[in-house]
Amino acid sequence: MWLDQPRNQNSPLAGLKVVELARVLAGPWAGQILADLGADVIKVESPEGDGTRLWGPPWVERTDAGGTVHREAAYYHACNRGKRSIIADFREEADLVRVRDLCRDADVVIENFKTGSLTKFGLDYASLSAPNPGLVYCSITGFGQTGPRAHEAGYDFVIQGMSGFMSVTGEPDGEPMKMGISISDLTTGTWAANGIQAALLQRERAGPFQGRGQHLDMSLMDCSVALLANQASYFLNTGKNPPRMGNAHAQVAPYGVFPVSDGHVILAPANDGLFVKLADLFGRQDWIDNPDFSSNAGRVANAALLDAEIAAETSKRTKADLLALCKEHGVPAGPINDLDEVFGDPQVIARGLRVDLGGMPGVRSPFTFSHAELALDRPSPILGEDN
Repeated sequence: MWLDQPRNQNSPLAGLKVVELARVLAGPWAGQILADLGADVIKVESPEGDGTRLWGPPWVERTDAGGTVHREAAYYHACNRGKRSIIADFREEADLVRVRDLCRDADVVIENFKTGSLTKFGLDYASLSAPNPGLVYCSITGFGQTGPRAHEAGYDFVIQGMSGFMSVTGEPDGEPMKMGISISDLTTGTWAANGIQAALLQRERAGPFQGRGQHLDMSLMDCSVALLANQASYFLNTGKNPPRMGNAHAQVAPYGVFPVSDGHVILAPANDGLFVKLADLFGRQDWIDNPDFSSNAGRVANAALLDAEIAAETSKRTKADLLALCKEHGVPAGPINDLDEVFGDPQVIARGLRVDLGGMPGVRSPFTFSHAELALDRPSPILGEDN
């Protein structure tokens, strides 16, 4: 199944064939991760194309080999780098035969259709794995293949609310807030790529399942609940709902956003030693001597008072001056960057996170290997470019 002529011989997944029957974000995000790692990802699109091609503005224009100008949403290019694109209309039997033939020797199929809806097309796991028992077939849905909501569609915003994300995000007295990115979709796509590679490893390993693929069932709801981490632990161990804290931390103080004369900075002195360094920075020996601030538990209990005193000190300084002092004293701190500052940051530039392929800027997958490299050789495909 592994391709004889991979895209990049020195990429970890060079030679892996992936068929992507997915659209919008979670499935394509998983596919892009595998493509960056060197897999040959064939994106199968409807005649109308992935819906995100129309999710603008902003828009991007580019010209194909025949001189035709294509206008597509920048959103589409955030999650489809490195792939090939073919068009298939599932209402046409000839197109279905073509897709089944693609899957016959594929290593991986990624799909994010509603549970059970690909069965009538013969594109479900049972149908495709019969002639290809080594196939790793990844289904991405809102709620998974089982349970009372299995047949419901899932949307990132809705899942952010249902999973508890929004109950712990936002100011204490404000309304619950979603994150500024589609965190449920992106988390699911990332974990799907991880699960796919685990299944591929099991397929290669000696044992009862050597040579066998499997069906990987990923859901936005599962992945979002799993990402609750310490907030889930808070509830499971106390029976109480964790509060919304805004930019504060429920278990650590001081830890948050503080004003400076020209904006805001983040201060994160997350243990007793770092708090002493913060007090030294401001010349506030009284903080160190105050029994209410001598331990993290005391600082959490008196966070409002402590934060007000810290804010009074930080507001006397500029952002640059305070960050320089924090660096000098070893206090964890940082700016709150807009994206122009992010991509102008010397660290981001040094790590090569921005990539430009075929005139299309993007952000590479954040893997840095000692003995391998990413396959960053193709921009996102034009619809049907590889028919």
